[in-house]
Amino acid sequence: MAAMTHKSGSEDARADERRRFLDRAGWSRAGATPVTGDASTRSYERLSLDGRKAILMNAPPMAEGAACPPQASAEERRKLGYNAMARLAGPNLNAFLAVSDAARSAGLSAPEIFEADASTGFALIEDLGDDLYARAIQGGADEAELYSAAIDALLALRRAAPPAPITSTYRMLTYDDTALEAEIMLVADWYAPHVKGAGMSDEQRAEYIAAWRPIIQKLTPPCLMTLRDFHAENILWLPERKGFKRAGVIDFQDGLIGNPAYDLVSLLEDARRDVSPALADTMIERYIAGARELGDFDESAFRRDYAILGAQRNAKILGIFARLINRDKKPRYLDFIPRVEAHVRGDLAHSDLSGVAQFFKTHFGERF
Repeated sequence: MAAMTHKSGSEDARADERRRFLDRAGWSRAGATPVTGDASTRSYERLSLDGRKAILMNAPPMAEGAACPPQASAEERRKLGYNAMARLAGPNLNAFLAVSDAARSAGLSAPEIFEADASTGFALIEDLGDDLYARAIQGGADEAELYSAAIDALLALRRAAPPAPITSTYRMLTYDDTALEAEIMLVADWYAPHVKGAGMSDEQRAEYIAAWRPIIQKLTPPCLMTLRDFHAENILWLPERKGFKRAGVIDFQDGLIGNPAYDLVSLLEDARRDVSPALADTMIERYIAGARELGDFDESAFRRDYAILGAQRNAKILGIFARLINRDKKPRYLDFIPRVEAHVRGDLAHSDLSGVAQFFKTHFGERF
């Protein structure tokens, strides 16, 4: 006799919420196919109904820690936990909805929202397909053409400079020092134990953050909507569209008002795929040329910010991947660690990062 499986009460309740949402949206008869998701608590289904298609986003409201209250102090954010410290969207679906609208207002190919219920965490959104940059390039698409479209999308965002989205249920915040430092400390919390078998001492942690603080102070202040996770597995190739609109953007709900160099670093210092130095240099030059045309651009400051934010972002990723490996038992992230370490080594070669470079060399030895 075959074994019987039973859904938990919470799973049954979630399924009921899903049915009610699709009923209200007029998609109750749609066929549904699961779509491979990301490392978050969200899940996705591709729906088809009478020749129409859409994506159902399932973002359970209680699945993540609290988001950052807009007026919370740094100390209050520390008490709330990492999501609040790093200013992640957490369980607030309104963040995705608002950032999508802002990105679309800037001309970017973000998904249109057909129907949404933030109280239950369901949204019916435009289906931009499956042709992620990483997949398209592996399938033979012209890498330089795709990356050029992505650079041009960042320039379009810079040109439009949309205001920070503010609604009754969501307000985009800034990528402030507390958020940057919270991410940097993932090295102490997760990467150090992963590679050394023991965490940093209190003295080492203090030394580590002290090395970073004067460097963070050198950054150009936050001034532009930053998508925050802009890379080849979060950009979709839409060749039927024109110009920068061929770069479809997703997974931007954690966006903040940040530094324009951040998304460029995210794209070109990709943790999951190699971007050749020659291509990266060409794309940096393309961005700089476009930004210069828009006026009021300091190339030296931009290159400094690129190196600092590269080191900061890649330090964060080392911690996140170590956490995924050790806490979440996802060993496939082991394969990515050497690439991210190489990114950190390259970023730390910048003269402004000498103090952090010395810390990494002292405490992590031959890796840096």
